[in-house]
Amino acid sequence: MKFCIKSWSKNSRARVGLLQLTSFRQPENKKKEIEIETPALVLTTRKGLPAFVSPDHLVALQFCGSTLLQFSPMHFMEGPNPKTISNIGGIHQLLGLKDYGFVSVPRDSILSLPESSSSNKHGASFETPCGRFLVKPVEYMKMISSMKPDLWVSLADEVPASATLKRNRASVERTIRWLDDCISLDTSVRRMGLKAMMICTVVTMYSPVTRKFHNYLSGLSQKLQHFLIEVLIPILLFLPCDGALFGSIVGGCSIEEREHCAQEVAKRNVAGYYIGGFGLGDSIDGRASLLHAVTDCLPNEKPRQICGLGLPEEVLQGVAAGIDLFDSTYIYQLTLGGFALTFPLDGKFNHVSDPKLTAMGGDRTKINLKATVYRKDASRIVDGCNCYTCQNHTKAYINHLLNVHEMLAPILLEM
Repeated sequence: MKFCIKSWSKNSRARVGLLQLTSFRQPENKKKEIEIETPALVLTTRKGLPAFVSPDHLVALQFCGSTLLQFSPMHFMEGPNPKTISNIGGIHQLLGLKDYGFVSVPRDSILSLPESSSSNKHGASFETPCGRFLVKPVEYMKMISSMKPDLWVSLADEVPASATLKRNRASVERTIRWLDDCISLDTSVRRMGLKAMMICTVVTMYSPVTRKFHNYLSGLSQKLQHFLIEVLIPILLFLPCDGALFGSIVGGCSIEEREHCAQEVAKRNVAGYYIGGFGLGDSIDGRASLLHAVTDCLPNEKPRQICGLGLPEEVLQGVAAGIDLFDSTYIYQLTLGGFALTFPLDGKFNHVSDPKLTAMGGDRTKINLKATVYRKDASRIVDGCNCYTCQNHTKAYINHLLNVHEMLAPILLEM
């Protein structure tokens, strides 16, 4: 992975950069290069695919960063196991999206939410549609090694804004310790990956060696046998992930803990930084000082990603603080409610409020197409827009699709 800054803002910490990802796609082991101009939006997905958008429609998404997809390994807690995903060739091969980059984060804002009350010193807890799971660093690295994402984030203990100072300190200590565990496991696997391949080759070719290996295992204690067979050997056989590691930074609403965590993570050998713990009850008014406290402690030459900034004004606040990569469920939530974005293409807003729009839950940036006022509206959503929906369909048609619960409605709204 390479990252370079092209220019800086004169009025804020905002910057424009270029992120270059290079990885080898399995099973052909072909080299793939992806370039993303930053600041960029990382598409939030459900099990690796954007909600309401099929793979063949991804190319129609016309915004910077649409080639970078974010998923959580927790999405696959019930589904193909890590060994199966590894045998298939990783997340790219599993989903058939070899031309896209994948970012793996423990938490997302749709299916995998941190449950701080159940986290402990052994691992982080997540609330998912499949139930609550406690994930330890070794288990997390096993999933990362099998999925082979282009970028991946270390395990973090994210706490809500209401957490006490004591709980904040504990979350910072755990996150730093788990980062060290992830680095240690990843480094060990990289060093031992070639050895594991050679051992497997020899064991396959020579049956006497196979017998000796089994005799060696039988002489070990049951606990050690379980560790070798269930943990260490599977990780080695998955082979290391060539993705770039982003170190997690937490600290809740405490500036001191945020700074401490950022300073410690900056000392580690990581490719970038993941700023977590936002969007969990914190206020947008006090967020700028927290972001500035973190970014001031980080080196400029490495990229920064953040999770939990959903609204457009929140994303702009992050851009002003020097963040490079964002995820957002804003479009997803609007689509579920039947809303369409109506940002003016010339960037000029009409600040005169419309009582009709306000009564229907809309404003100058969005409209509620479920409203009866659009039942006979034959106009486009946004005049002059080149997207597929605005070029081919009217407000009346989408109103009809929404009110009869047709699955095409959210697809058209997302596009």
